[in-house]
Amino acid sequence: MSGEAINPVAPARGALITVRPSRDDDVEAMLAIYRHHIRYGVEPSAVAAADPFDIEDLKRQRKNMRSNRFPHIVAELGGVAIGYAYVVPFRKRPAYRYTVKHSIYVHPDHLRAGVGSRLLPSLIDSCAAAGFRQMIGYIDAENLASIRLHENCGFRQVGLLPAVGYKFGRWTDSMMMQRSLGPGSTTPPAQWPAG
Repeated sequence: MSGEAINPVAPARGALITVRPSRDDDVEAMLAIYRHHIRYGVEPSAVAAADPFDIEDLKRQRKNMRSNRFPHIVAELGGVAIGYAYVVPFRKRPAYRYTVKHSIYVHPDHLRAGVGSRLLPSLIDSCAAAGFRQMIGYIDAENLASIRLHENCGFRQVGLLPAVGYKFGRWTDSMMMQRSLGPGSTTPPAQWPAG
């Protein structure tokens, strides 16, 4: 795959979407999905300035996340990754080590087909099982479908960052949403190393 084009994936009638941990053989499909969203999520002049991201970069990122308890999962249909989700530290300081922020990317042929609604609950469960206590999401304030998905998964709006993005010739707002994981803030966390 050239990384420039994304191969359409037609869902089989009645096929089930499964969610599982990502593997190295998913990386090419994940990279194509990511590149599509970067290319079509902002104007072309911004894409040219973006850092190149290749297969080896994504493999390293996946390995680093997984070795540090950060879930990295894919939604699979017919043996092909059609979406993926992962978390990273909310902040790098030790006090924030129990809080993660997440990203979800879905193949353009499967947008509004329930892929995000399969990935997000699985990611929440994986993060809770790993001992994280809070999950943060930053969402384009005009992306009502994503906002509804997050609300349906227990997130609530905790902030609005006005005019922090610039896409297609105009400033965009980012909504900050948050939800507790496991017991949240009701009990002290298990002790993890600070680094």
